[in-house]
Amino acid sequence: MKQDLDQLIIKQGADALWITGAAQHNPAMVYLTGGAHVTGADLFIRPGQKPVLCHGMMERDEAAKTGYELLSYAKFPMQAYLEQAHGDLLEASALRYAEILKEIGLTEGKVLLYGMVEFGQQFALMQRLGELMPSLRLSGDFDGSIMLEARATKSTDELARIRHMGQVTTNVVKRTQEFLTAHDVQDEILIKEDGSPLTIGDVKGQINLWLAEAGAENPEDTIFAIGRDAGVPHSSGTPSDPIRLGKSIVFDIFPCEAGGGYFYDFTRTWCLDYAPEEVQKAYDQVKSVYAQIVTELENNVNPSRYQARTCELFEGMGHETIRQNPQITQGYIHSLGHGVGLNVHEKPWFGREKDPTNILQVGSVFTIEPGLYYPDRGYGIRIEDTWFVREDGSFEKFVEFPMELVLPMKGS
Repeated sequence: MKQDLDQLIIKQGADALWITGAAQHNPAMVYLTGGAHVTGADLFIRPGQKPVLCHGMMERDEAAKTGYELLSYAKFPMQAYLEQAHGDLLEASALRYAEILKEIGLTEGKVLLYGMVEFGQQFALMQRLGELMPSLRLSGDFDGSIMLEARATKSTDELARIRHMGQVTTNVVKRTQEFLTAHDVQDEILIKEDGSPLTIGDVKGQINLWLAEAGAENPEDTIFAIGRDAGVPHSSGTPSDPIRLGKSIVFDIFPCEAGGGYFYDFTRTWCLDYAPEEVQKAYDQVKSVYAQIVTELENNVNPSRYQARTCELFEGMGHETIRQNPQITQGYIHSLGHGVGLNVHEKPWFGREKDPTNILQVGSVFTIEPGLYYPDRGYGIRIEDTWFVREDGSFEKFVEFPMELVLPMKGS
């Protein structure tokens, strides 16, 4: 959590964190500013000192909401540095940052860099700044260990926000279910009022609308895939594909709070009106694996054990798994789950065995999502919910929602 940052910085042998960019769709900045509406900022965090937030003058009120020490860019007018650099924007930007760093007393030591920015520009800028300030060691945190470790456990407020997103998500899923089953059918294809086929694109358009109405967004799209596409785990679906009866539909929805806040991750698999025998059998197997894993969850363990256990269960049912062959394209071919927060995929990782910090612990938020995929047979199955570890070490699913494969059509 945030209160662990000082300790994590020292543990990493660093002297400061430097987070740059907007406080929207920028997880590190959102996390540390609470999502204050700043469109461009620099935040400096040093152990034992009050964080310093550099901001634009027009956003001073938003910056003040953070409670940090504030430093306006207006004190460092860009035009003056452009004149000093004879119009060279890179040089002027580096000179300006050098003055900002001197102003806050950060002129030496190891500084770890974070933030969502344009890679090429930032790389060139940090190179030049390093030349101007050789006593300052600017470094990337390749595995994101400090920020990801701090964010690996969620506060009561963070859990409440994720739970709210779970309610938003499942409400949209319920509306989607009702939307589909209310349609008329012709030759096993759902049709619209004008007689044309209802398509994947039509359904996803409705999903986007309902999310926006609820104050959410899906910056990484939504998976709504039917038939063969459902058999490829991250196929988002072909917009022109018509919605047909009896075909497996994988609906994986992972929206976040508008502006790039907390995510929720949820999947159901449906067949409209009826399910082929093979699909129903595979679905029952996935559902049984899900149920078994949930009964075996324990606190303070590396979740990779549940990936191994899932492989064992599916192999016992006659399915090939990623443990047997990492290159397989059918059977059980992905990880059982992952952490969820300001990124839709974050710590803890269910596929990472040899990391002592990669554990399920109080405040962990994670998914359980077993699946089976047979694209050449025209189907895929996945069931997914988001869970967390309570204060007492027990486990709770954020939102309950039915796990039913077949959705009866209202007109049938």
